[in-house]
Amino acid sequence: MSRPSPLPTGPAAEAREQLPEDALPGFDRLVHAVLASPGATRHPALGAALRGQLPGTAGVRWLHAEGLPPTARASDLTAAHWLSLHETWQANHQAPRDGARPAGRAGRADSRHGHAPGAQAIPRYF
Repeated sequence: MSRPSPLPTGPAAEAREQLPEDALPGFDRLVHAVLASPGATRHPALGAALRGQLPGTAGVRWLHAEGLPPTARASDLTAAHWLSLHETWQANHQAPRDGARPAGRAGRADSRHGHAPGAQAIPRYF
């Protein structure tokens, strides 16, 4: 049985108080993921922690937009930073990822000859 993650403290807790009730589980997941990222103990830089939470260059773009260097630490974030990060995370979290299948599509090729739709077999000359 897994334990619930502890509630955030400091500026993250201040930011949490400003969010609506339905946004709290996502915010808590984000805070926990950033503070407990695998590199957080060895390399507490936010750039590395955000790489796992925001796709592509979204983390670097967020840091730049907030005026933070990639070497900033999670402890450097203010409540306003946490709110902005959560907003960015939500926008990217709900976006489809590369390789995601549209709803209703099966994971198998739908043609009778075993190739993906639109693919052609290599012609064989005997």
